[in-house]
Amino acid sequence: MKTSRTALNLTQGRPLKLILLFAIPVFLGNLFQILYNLVDTKIVGSILGEEALAAVGAVSSLYTLLTGFFNGLSLGFSVITSRYFGSGDEKGLKQNVAGSVVLGFGTAAVLIVTTALFLKPILTLLHVPDGQLDTAYTYICILVWGMFVTLAYNLCANMLRAIGDSFTPLVFLVIASVLNVVLDYAFILGLDMGVKGAAVATVLSQLFSVALCLLRIYKGFPVLHVTKSDFVLTRRQVFAMYESGLSMGLMSSLVNFGTLVLQSGINQLGMNIIVAHTSARKVFEIWNLPVSVLGASMATYCGQNYGAGKYDRIRQGMKSALLLGTAWVALVFVLAHTISPYLIAFMASTENAEIIYWGATYLKVDMSFLVLVAFIVILRNSMQGFGDYKTPIFSSFIELVGKLVFTFVFVRLFDYWGIIWTEPVIWFLMVIPLIIMTLRNPILGFGANRIKGELE
Repeated sequence: MKTSRTALNLTQGRPLKLILLFAIPVFLGNLFQILYNLVDTKIVGSILGEEALAAVGAVSSLYTLLTGFFNGLSLGFSVITSRYFGSGDEKGLKQNVAGSVVLGFGTAAVLIVTTALFLKPILTLLHVPDGQLDTAYTYICILVWGMFVTLAYNLCANMLRAIGDSFTPLVFLVIASVLNVVLDYAFILGLDMGVKGAAVATVLSQLFSVALCLLRIYKGFPVLHVTKSDFVLTRRQVFAMYESGLSMGLMSSLVNFGTLVLQSGINQLGMNIIVAHTSARKVFEIWNLPVSVLGASMATYCGQNYGAGKYDRIRQGMKSALLLGTAWVALVFVLAHTISPYLIAFMASTENAEIIYWGATYLKVDMSFLVLVAFIVILRNSMQGFGDYKTPIFSSFIELVGKLVFTFVFVRLFDYWGIIWTEPVIWFLMVIPLIIMTLRNPILGFGANRIKGELE
């Protein structure tokens, strides 16, 4: 199978080394993606003030819900691609790429148009404060229609990663991040567009990265080139793609919909709490990034090795990823209990003591349980890679139900403390079925062979 020299075959070599080689560019790319989201937050807060920041924060969970679904959908499609790559089936790989485009944009058209039509009622259900409602609507409306661009980038990036190239998406995200900073200042300061300018800058910078990805694929990755005949898919292929894509999209959606419901409770606690939580979640996204990257990397790693029939390598890779994740969260624990107040003050561009206190308290408590997140993310993404779609969705469903209960019961009783303790309790419940099904999975052989020896 003809690929670019930047592609990485994850079915040969030491699992730990390969996972790191693949994950580091993914980490840096996601870091830059978070950074240009942080730029929006920082510029909006420092230039337009806390009310504008509260408007952005009040709808941030809706944006995360949509982006999470489309990333999950495209990642699920790419898991099938990685299996074809691992087995050496070039024809099947090309058909999967073509199917990803058709099914991805078809699904996006339905979801985006529906969301746009009902956007105002959705904001009402989220309890967006009246003072921020118009600003929040303007901001999120642009981002919703820009989801077509978001999907296009995720399809390109995840297909490249499926064949082992995690470096190309990194380069183009760095370029897009720099462009986003420039456009933020140009639109918000230069053209006085307010929060609308931040949204437009995000969409345009993503569009530029899509153009670069397509150009790179055209010139350097013939294995991803498709022809008219590749768009002819069997019912079995469509079912397999949707089973994987919708499974990962639904898994992300259940998680993020729970967060969306939780945000509706936060939006009723006042502007200071909204700003504190928005800022704390931005810090959380950065600290949790290595964990989420390990998870995404394991979906591709397990997919390639599953396609190649190398099940023992799947088990070795999962142990390596869990070790790396545990080491990282130990460092995060120290950071959370030392520099949280300074990070919240910087992120919110404020000296408001209440905002700093609640943001830092959220980080100190929740980051103490981040090891549970490491196990959840790595195990459920690995399961997606080797074809277990039910267990990850069940685990995510637990999160959704838990956040519904906390929002409508405990938040009303304990205010923001109810929010703070929501996730640690739910994480503990979520990880239980994942561990049980991992130990019982016949592919992994954990049930028959206890973990022995040193990691490779």
